[in-house]
Amino acid sequence: MQLTERRSEGLLRVYDVRVPAAELQQKLTAKLTEIQPRARINGFRPGKVPVAHLRKVYGPGMMQDIINETVQRSTREGLEKVNARPASEPQLDLKSDINKVAAGQEDLQFELSLEVMPDFEPVDLKTISITRPVATVSEAQVDEALNELAKAQRGYDDKDAAAADGDAVVVDFVGSIDGEKFDGGAANDATVVIGSNQFIPGFEEQLIGAKAGDERTLKVTFPEDYPARNLAGKAAEFATTVKAVREPKKGDPDDAWASQLGFDSLAALKGALRQRIENDHAGQSRAKAKRVLFDKLDEEHDFELPPRMVEVEFNQIWRQVEGDKEAGRLDPSDAGKSEDDLKAEYRKIAERRVRLGLLLAEIGRKAKIEVTDQEVTQAIANQARNYPGQERQIFDAYRQNPTLLAQVRAPIYEEKVVDYVLELIKVANKDVTREELFAEDEGPATGEADGEKPKKAKKTKVAKAED
Repeated sequence: MQLTERRSEGLLRVYDVRVPAAELQQKLTAKLTEIQPRARINGFRPGKVPVAHLRKVYGPGMMQDIINETVQRSTREGLEKVNARPASEPQLDLKSDINKVAAGQEDLQFELSLEVMPDFEPVDLKTISITRPVATVSEAQVDEALNELAKAQRGYDDKDAAAADGDAVVVDFVGSIDGEKFDGGAANDATVVIGSNQFIPGFEEQLIGAKAGDERTLKVTFPEDYPARNLAGKAAEFATTVKAVREPKKGDPDDAWASQLGFDSLAALKGALRQRIENDHAGQSRAKAKRVLFDKLDEEHDFELPPRMVEVEFNQIWRQVEGDKEAGRLDPSDAGKSEDDLKAEYRKIAERRVRLGLLLAEIGRKAKIEVTDQEVTQAIANQARNYPGQERQIFDAYRQNPTLLAQVRAPIYEEKVVDYVLELIKVANKDVTREELFAEDEGPATGEADGEKPKKAKKTKVAKAED
């Protein structure tokens, strides 16, 4: 194999690779000689088929395999030879006539282009400090979760009276705006639990006092931030028929009820609920700390980025933006902006993601962090459980597709690097309420000076992209 560097511009490297035809033919002859003792072809005694005949019968298919193997091996050995660290998957451009190569009439030539890792030194992690929001779990939260579980598990009894707060009302409804029905605005036998806030504001409350057989027109207004932008902020009417009213079954949670759910006692059930809520808090606390950490790392580093990687990342984000736009889900902050302005904003987000990805990869490399096959297998198993009866097909799909395996390995690697970084930096905990912990995005509060309730900051484009 001969490898020659043809271009070196910034992080881009382009190499010409040549593998002599004689080398490929030598490999083919070796393979044919290997199978000759086992070959069985009509008209020849077992093991006595001439190599020339085997070449005619099996040569084309074998040569194709040899070419594929040679390209992969040459790529790997070539990169090792020039000590190149690819920042992304190398691209190959075949320059030879593959039929002539297979026939031994032409050398195998291809162009190998790639972007290499930029040369930079990560900041001393011990100099970074962040604040991590944490929220303790109160007894009231546990009791609330217990009551919700009891309500869901105990079910409902039919009620021959008017619906009240907490009751479940079974209804048929058809929605319309300005007299015109809209997609997704109708349902039959829908269960509406009054006070659950599962429907748009005002819908559930207007069912209070309703009885089976009643017909009501519920007048509501879709929230301004409603996901379907074609409905956001619009007034609507729902022609509703009440089919049944049900009330929660009576009885407070007790040890006997807890045992029906598989717990030794009510105290054990409450302990499990507390642990679940604490896990939720810990996960959200880590997610917010991770985002703050990423902001810090992004601020501390500025190095050349591989253009191809940025372009791939940007295209991925932009496809999502276009999909949201077509579905009427475009972020309100993007409304009214030109396409050029939007592309400029989202390209900066793509650059941030690439920068952080390369930085985490370099930190992990220096710390010798690796993802084990067992961790990858466990992650695939977790995904396969979502497809009962198809687990084997899921595992086979991942084994046969290196790209899918890489998609499983990447987030595991990222989380391990983040864990490593969080151990080294200075992390100060800040006590917050559960509401503050689970707010979409932390931002400067407004209106506190004059006693108004602080407004919740909207999630930034960067946060949405990283989600």
